[in-house]
Amino acid sequence: MAKYLFGIDLGGTTAKIGLFDEALTIKDQWKVKTDISDSGEHIIPNLIQALKDKIAEKNLDMDDCIGVGMGSPGSINRENGTVIGAYNLGWDRTINVRAAFQEVLPNAKVAVENDANVAALGEQAKGAAEGSDNVVFVTLGTGVGGGIICDGHLLVGRGAAGEVGHMVVNTAEDAFDCTCGKKGCIETIASATGIVHTAEKLARTGNYSSPLAERLASDKKVSAKTIFDAAKADDALGLAVVSESMHYLGISLSQMASVTNPDKIVLGGGVANAGQFMLNFIWPTLEANLFPQLREGLSLELATLGNDAGIIGAASLVLDND
Repeated sequence: MAKYLFGIDLGGTTAKIGLFDEALTIKDQWKVKTDISDSGEHIIPNLIQALKDKIAEKNLDMDDCIGVGMGSPGSINRENGTVIGAYNLGWDRTINVRAAFQEVLPNAKVAVENDANVAALGEQAKGAAEGSDNVVFVTLGTGVGGGIICDGHLLVGRGAAGEVGHMVVNTAEDAFDCTCGKKGCIETIASATGIVHTAEKLARTGNYSSPLAERLASDKKVSAKTIFDAAKADDALGLAVVSESMHYLGISLSQMASVTNPDKIVLGGGVANAGQFMLNFIWPTLEANLFPQLREGLSLELATLGNDAGIIGAASLVLDND
């Protein structure tokens, strides 16, 4: 019987799971609700049961499972296969992911990695960065996360490399506070939340006459999508917000590129749904702040895998020989 493997992208609401062959082709995928009750103690047993159910449903031989890869929030101990500090899951203690899965699949490789890193690996394996050995991947959602691949290998440093959202790019006194305790992190400016905060700030301090400004003045809620849509319609405030947020993002990306010299910078997450319009604001600042020799061969891309990036990247951990 053919060998197979699983990739799991564990989130605070749901876990996405994929069944793959050895070529990382998705054979099936589904979701399992993340049960965070009782300090998250049901999460791993529920995932194990989901795998057992799928193995039975597909009439697979458990001995033919070569591995399980999982992307998780929290602090990852790759050597031990453990997670700690995933507080949105209730995991304030060490969770031994590898040991739990290997009780059921004793001959399978079990690998655990940070959730943003597995998305980066997914885009490298099958997405916008396929074929590139040097990649900076940045996900723009509620926060800003990322993963960096150098010479074909995920950059982890002492364990937490790739926390690109907490690069400080605004040192002004009125810079936004970040949840990490610093001020002016790119997460406070270019995330979905940061873009809204920038709109609110400019609406208060500027003199804009536009539908978006009127909407904010009447205390109506806006989203990053609302702001980008306004900018696309030549709304003065919308254009100012997008210009400022993407200017700072361009600066932070140029700094990442100066350190890692990537072939590709790939942007994903909900904010990246603004598409090429967004890239057109980022590239001039990115290019202007790059060391000249780094510009050649560098491209700025939109992620292509969407929600599949995490499960593909997680599955690729099983095939990594590092």
